[in-house]
Amino acid sequence: MAPQMSEEQLKKLSETVEHAEQREEQQTDEQSLSVDQGGWFPYPPSRPARLIPPIALAYIGDAVYEVAVRQYLLSKANMRPNHLHRSATGLVSAKAQSRILTGIEAELTEEERDIVRQGRNAKSGSIPKNADVLEYRHATALECLIGYLYSSGRHDRMIELIRKGIQHAEEHSHSPTK
Repeated sequence: MAPQMSEEQLKKLSETVEHAEQREEQQTDEQSLSVDQGGWFPYPPSRPARLIPPIALAYIGDAVYEVAVRQYLLSKANMRPNHLHRSATGLVSAKAQSRILTGIEAELTEEERDIVRQGRNAKSGSIPKNADVLEYRHATALECLIGYLYSSGRHDRMIELIRKGIQHAEEHSHSPTK
């Protein structure tokens, strides 16, 4: 038979458990706060996503999209480095991103279309030598949208649009990565 605890011992134990639960709840709140504020890491944006310049949104959107494409390619059977690189290029080039944006435009909300318009009209300063101006502007618009959704913490929507975009690209590609 287990020894009985005194009232004082029970009170101390109860306070210790309650204190531990409060610490755990606070840590959970802090972790979810960083995600709620927009990122996968504990570095929230300096301002709300709506107030971040479109080129800055495209900057983070480009990186997030690149990671999404790489993860998608790693889910496929053929993981030879050369094949991965060629397949990634087929999904992240300005031409591919422009086609992807065209493929998902009908799915966008009014707010998302506004973000795309701002990204498309943003002045970036230079155009890559292997893309025409229109393709480059549409690619920037897609990256801006992804950056906006990422920075505003709307990761489910971002993932949904990236998935649909990759699916559209794969269906309309001459060299599938399937």
